[in-house]
Amino acid sequence: MDVKTEQLKLKRELGLVSGVSLIAGTMIGSGIFMSPQTVLLNIGSPGASLVIWVLCGVVAMLGALSYAELGTVIKESGGNFMYILRIYGGAPAFMAAFTLILVLIPTSTAATALSIAEYAVAPFYGSCAPPQLVVKCVAAVCILLVSTANSLNVRSAMSIQLVFLVAKLLALVVIVIGGLVTLAQGSSGSFPNAFAGTQLRLHPIGMSFYQGLWSFDGWSSLNLVTEELKRPEVNLPRAVMIAIPMVTVLYLFVNVSYLAAMTPHELMSSNAVAVTWGNKVLGSWGWVMSVAAALSAFGSLNGTFFTGGRVCFVAAREGHMPDILGMAHVRRLTPSPALIFTTGISLLVLIPGDFQSIVNFFSFTAWFFYGITISGLIYLKIKKPELPRSYTVPIVIPILFLIVAVFLVLAPIIDSPQMEYLYVSIFILSGALIYVPFIHFKLCPGALDKLTVLLQLVLEVAPAEKNL
Repeated sequence: MDVKTEQLKLKRELGLVSGVSLIAGTMIGSGIFMSPQTVLLNIGSPGASLVIWVLCGVVAMLGALSYAELGTVIKESGGNFMYILRIYGGAPAFMAAFTLILVLIPTSTAATALSIAEYAVAPFYGSCAPPQLVVKCVAAVCILLVSTANSLNVRSAMSIQLVFLVAKLLALVVIVIGGLVTLAQGSSGSFPNAFAGTQLRLHPIGMSFYQGLWSFDGWSSLNLVTEELKRPEVNLPRAVMIAIPMVTVLYLFVNVSYLAAMTPHELMSSNAVAVTWGNKVLGSWGWVMSVAAALSAFGSLNGTFFTGGRVCFVAAREGHMPDILGMAHVRRLTPSPALIFTTGISLLVLIPGDFQSIVNFFSFTAWFFYGITISGLIYLKIKKPELPRSYTVPIVIPILFLIVAVFLVLAPIIDSPQMEYLYVSIFILSGALIYVPFIHFKLCPGALDKLTVLLQLVLEVAPAEKNL
């Protein structure tokens, strides 16, 4: 007698509101509370820093619109990994997954958790710097809390995302209003001679964009969970068109507020610009900004974790990672093994990492894969125009985005060559050493079968199929 087993599927539980909250909630995190001073420090002038923030929003919009078309042509979760796999094949896709899962997602998670911890413990240490051990322990607790929430239920994760989005929007509105009041009172802050001292070399411009775009990171987050989005052909582009302009306008006004309240020297010397702003503008209520920044970063951490776990899950489902990582909980329908694995790697990255080096490392490798993915869209538009598309963008948009991606990868290397860029390139290419024997030629098949069965029983998970 034939026995048919029905495989699990992740449910389509994300609507337009969830999509907007996922994109905006992931984007608005630690960056806007921590990056403005480093953008200003690199580019050299307040006026140029505002230009950088506007251009970062434009770049994010170009990328998100291009990815929205990719999401309607390739209607599968996984973002960069899945698009590279379908367009370029297994080897480059594995190198993307290898780098994303072991470097980009864990470093992004660790950096966000560190920023939460720094803001959360700052009020307890006054003007003194908090011990790094305390900061990292608090960051580890944040990662574990978010991991638990995402493993339990999709709706609980999205509820957290929406609640924290509202909280962080309120915090940013307070900063904007405070800045407008400060300007109305006649404070010119950093605006006299706004463009004096602008650095126009490639390296400072590239580093400024890295820090600014760090605050916009998350613009492609909805593409990572396409299979869980209701009516993706409609809701994906709509969510992008609502979330990114909203975040860009907020970021611009928040930076104007910072610059109105502080001189360039005060802003660049601040370790936590939102707290410094709060102390100057809100007085005894300045501590509210520490809480707001921590809550904002926590919401971003939740969004990063929600989408990042899906990359690991999809890569395993396609045979590029161990089978156990491509399974879902039989009752909760969450990719809990992938989330647990992502948690473990993030905690390991947290041990030696610091915020600044993590952001730079993340940005360089991320834009390398953004460029490859967008080149794939250009290829599809030229070579396969017959593919069904419910949404399309003019080809000039992905071309402009590709130019930016190439600039962000090459500018720091050309202007200020460092060995770390070579190490990154070697790391990415080293993925081929694993792919060729174990994925392409399938050496040692079944080596993990016993462990997989054991973990299935312990974690109560089963294989999950695509939800197209």
